[in-house]
Formats: sequence, structure tokens, C-alpha cells
Amino acid sequence: MPNGKIQWGRLLGRLSPYTIQKGLRYLKHYGPKEFWVRLHERFEPEEVPYGPWYDAYAPTREELEKQKKRKWKYAPKISVVVPAYETPEKFLCQMIDSLLEQTYENWELCIVDASPGNASMEYVLREYANRDSRIQWKKLEKNLGIAENTNAAFAMASGDFVGLLDHDDLLAPNALYEIAAALEKEPDIDVLYTDEDKVRGDSLEHFQPHLKPDFNLDLLRSNNYICHFFVAKRTLVKQVGGFLAAFDGAQDHDFIFRCVEQAEHIHHIPEILYHWRTHQSSTADNPDSKRYAFEAGRRAVEANLERCGLKGQVSHTKDYGFYRVTYPVQGRPFVSIIIPNKDAKEDLEKCVNSILTKSTYENYEILIVENNSAGSEIFAYYKQLSQNPKIRLLRWKHPFNYSAINNYAASKAKGEYFLFLNNDTEVITPGWIEELLGFCQRKDTGIVGAKLYYGNNTIQHAGTVIGIGGIAGHMFVDMDRERSGYMHKASIIQDLSAVTAACMMVKRKVFEQVHGFEEELAVAFNDVDFCLRVRELGYLVVYNPYVELYHYESKSRGTEDSKEKVRRFQSEIEFMRCRWEVLLKKGDPYYNKNLSLSKWNYSLKPKDGKA
Repeated sequence: MPNGKIQWGRLLGRLSPYTIQKGLRYLKHYGPKEFWVRLHERFEPEEVPYGPWYDAYAPTREELEKQKKRKWKYAPKISVVVPAYETPEKFLCQMIDSLLEQTYENWELCIVDASPGNASMEYVLREYANRDSRIQWKKLEKNLGIAENTNAAFAMASGDFVGLLDHDDLLAPNALYEIAAALEKEPDIDVLYTDEDKVRGDSLEHFQPHLKPDFNLDLLRSNNYICHFFVAKRTLVKQVGGFLAAFDGAQDHDFIFRCVEQAEHIHHIPEILYHWRTHQSSTADNPDSKRYAFEAGRRAVEANLERCGLKGQVSHTKDYGFYRVTYPVQGRPFVSIIIPNKDAKEDLEKCVNSILTKSTYENYEILIVENNSAGSEIFAYYKQLSQNPKIRLLRWKHPFNYSAINNYAASKAKGEYFLFLNNDTEVITPGWIEELLGFCQRKDTGIVGAKLYYGNNTIQHAGTVIGIGGIAGHMFVDMDRERSGYMHKASIIQDLSAVTAACMMVKRKVFEQVHGFEEELAVAFNDVDFCLRVRELGYLVVYNPYVELYHYESKSRGTEDSKEKVRRFQSEIEFMRCRWEVLLKKGDPYYNKNLSLSKWNYSLKPKDGKA
């Protein structure tokens, strides 16, 4: 159950007939237990309150004035396209004003008015166009739907790049400046996207910052995390054919897919430059208002898979706008499950029994690597296991070295795929091998990891972030199993820099390409280093939360409680600092510079930089 307390004052402050109705819809959708969990996640106290944080984060008047004076070597023209339909006058004016306040001047606004008979909108647009020649607008005879309305705006664009802005949203005053600065630094960029937050109706209160990773293909298939502010070369927009009406409601998700499929250079600007307005009819505040949009999003993911030549099944999750992709296993590849063990008869028995009883995939072997056990009980159990033709016992007589043990086992394994597994794990998911294989069989994927829980049903591992705690750390540790985490990241498929080898599948050929685990790292960080070296070859490391196991964590090895163990751990830290110095300084591309490196839950980094 949730481990934080609800801020009742903040919740009560949000109550209105509309929010009560919205809450009842969510209660019906999720059920009482899940609704209670989601309520906690929404109204728990923020470790770093976003409102004051954003006030300190936003550029000062002096900084904005300095931006206006910059001399540009490359100043691309940016066409901001807006399909407008029955936009409230106040929102329309605020949107246009956010363009006029830009510190970068080489832009144009291309806006189509698809509201026949709305004299107020026509008056506002005419007045603004008369005031500034960069504002172009066109009256449509009828509403063509959001896709075709946007295409009409695309047709008006004359810029080098095209940016997508909704008719009731806002750009930060430095948004186009940061876009232009990125393009001047890297002229070969094809598409860009930025971070965003939400603003509440009329008050313009900032909340729910979405601090995004660099390009993350599997995350995009799970949810349109890119969303706003998305900017692409105009030639690329023409090449992909603009928006498609067949995906109305998720037309931007489909469009982004088609753009990134063709783009050679995708750039993320980790700055909050777009403000998504919430009100009763917007999907930002009322997802239930556009259920058709989520079905269109599911089809957009399907279309992406088809164009990429992938066989996959896309289904809705319990969360609106989030999807699960399942890849069927191609053929019957042989899988070698590798388990190091010392004593720990009870743990190993629980682990092996869970594999044998829970697994629905049958074409596998289990290699147990015996490492200097002392008790007679474990050897009696080994003798019992030897009766099973699926199980082989290997012996490693040297001192414990996780990397060396697994490298040795891999050299003896028969499988096309290796599944590294700790002896203190217990399988929960019956189709776990198929789930891992489906992803690992993809040409672009080298490693697939799982979601692990402690015995008390709190999270032990939901992906690994580089830099957390100094070198690397697991995310969402100790968070209740039922919770989805920041932007649902604990519960959706995504690419990461690393996953734990407590349950990790890797292609044999990839394992051999990087020459296995680094044996200088006997205990700590060997899985992180392995993942990073696999990523250097261009392969993806995928976190799949639909593969679930218990992990009772390192019982057999014990704690770092001796001088020798502490000294060894320090040496492994130094090894990682030296080998991955550039990455540690630059930051994890699947994280965000504005997030804390001392917290595990995607908390904001305080503006004083202390966390």
C-alpha cells in the first residue's frame, strides 16, 4: 500500500463539481484499491515543491535581455504551427503573446482557424496579424479535424524548422532561443524536443513537470513521452507527409514516430520550455474526454512496429495513454539460465523450484555454478538436482568473483541466449522467459532486465540510473509494488543505461562481443559496466516490468562488513570512475539533469544543487 501521506489541504483546495466528477470516473476505472494508490501518488507532499523550484529555475529578466542581444552565426527560421478550433479568447491571446515574448526573433506563427462563425477568434487573429508580420493566419471553411487542420498550417510554413504548439498552450520566453542555440551548436539535428510542465487554467500555476530522457524508443512505444515541444526540419515534415487523419486524437504520436524513424539526429533539450494548459476539455486534465485518442495511440504504436518490421502485439494498460508491447518468440531458441551458488540451499531450492514450476517456456537448461560451499545439505540437494536432465552442475573452486563465475559458466553454456539469475530470486511471472526472449530477439536489443521485489512486496529494482549515489543505483527502491512511480516509469517498458544482473537476459553473440563481465569487478557494478559496454556497441538495454521476480538480495554473500570487503568495494568504485569518467560527468542520457542524484524516485534536484 502507499507509503506516503496525502496532503489533504492541497486535495481539498482542488475540489470542485468538475474535479469530483473526474475523481468518480477514475474510481470507476481503477477500482477502490488502485484509486487509493493513485490518489496518494497525486497528492503526496513533494520532496522539492515544484512551484518555488520553477520560480527559481525560470530565466531572470536580465538573462532574457541578454538572450535578445545574442548575435547568431546560424539563425534558422522556425515556423510554429497551430491548429485552432473554438479557442477561448483569453487562451488564444495568451498563446500568441507567448510567441511575441520570445527572445529569439526569427520565427513565424502559422495558425489556422477552423471555427466557422466564431467572430471573436477571427477578430483576435486579425488584430495580432496586423500588429506583427510574423503572424500568419488562415480561415478554414470548415473544421477538417485536427490532423488536416494542422496540415493546413504546415502548408503555410516557410521556415527551416517546424514546431507544434497547441492552441491553448504556452511557450516559455526562451523556448525558441534554446532551440536555435542547439541548432547552431549541432546543425545536423533533424528533430528536437524539450521538457514541459502543466499550467492550471487561468491562474497559470505550474505543476507536474515532465523531465524527460534523451531519445528512448521503447518508452515512446509505451507512451508519447516526447509530446511537447516537438520541432522538426520542414523538409522532414514534407518527407513523412505531415499528420494522418486516421490517427486523429493521437496524430502527434504517430507523426513523431514517422519523424524519428527517418531522422538521423534526434536531440533532447532538458529544459522546461513548454507549458501544457489544463482545463476541463483538455486531455492534460481530463483523459476520459478523449478515449478515442488512446485507441488511436495504440494503433500508432502498431503502425510503428509494422514499419520497423517487428511482430508485436500492442495493448492498453490500466493507465490512460500507456501501452504494453509484447513480442512473440520467434522459433524455439535454447536459453541457458546461469545461477552462481554457495551453500544457501533454501534460497537455491526456492529459486530452482520457481523456474521449474512457473516457466511456460521449456527449451532451456539451468547451470548452477557451485562456489566453495561447505555444508553437506547443499551437496545433498545438488545430488537431487542432478536427476533432472535440464540441470547441470559446474564447479568454480576459486574465491568468489561474480564476473569470473558467470564468464566461466557462459563458456560451458549451450544456449543462444544467456539468462543470468541470482540464487536468491524467485520467479513470479509464468511467461517470464518468453517476455525476456521476445525483446532480446530484436536486432536492436542486447540486454533485457526485469522488475524485482523484496519479500515484503516493495521494489528492489526497477532499472538502474548512472550517477545515483555516485556511480549507479536502482530506482524506486522500497516503493510499494502497487505504485507506478514518476511518470509511470516503474511500470512501463523503456530503454535504460543499465539493469541488474540479478535477472538479465543477453544474446550470446553480444556477450561474446564484449568478452563477458569485467573480472576486475568481482562483486559491485559488474552488471552496470557490462550494460554500458553493450550500449557502446549500439545495442539497447531494455527494462521490462512485466517480468517480475522476488529478490531476497545477496543473503549468501553477506554484507560489506570487513576491511577487506570495504577496500575491495572502494577499488571497484574507483575502477568505474576511471572507465566511465566521461559518462559520469555528462550524466545518464536516460535520466535528466534536473533530477536528483541522491534520491531514487525521480525527485527534483534542489536549486542549491545539494541533491
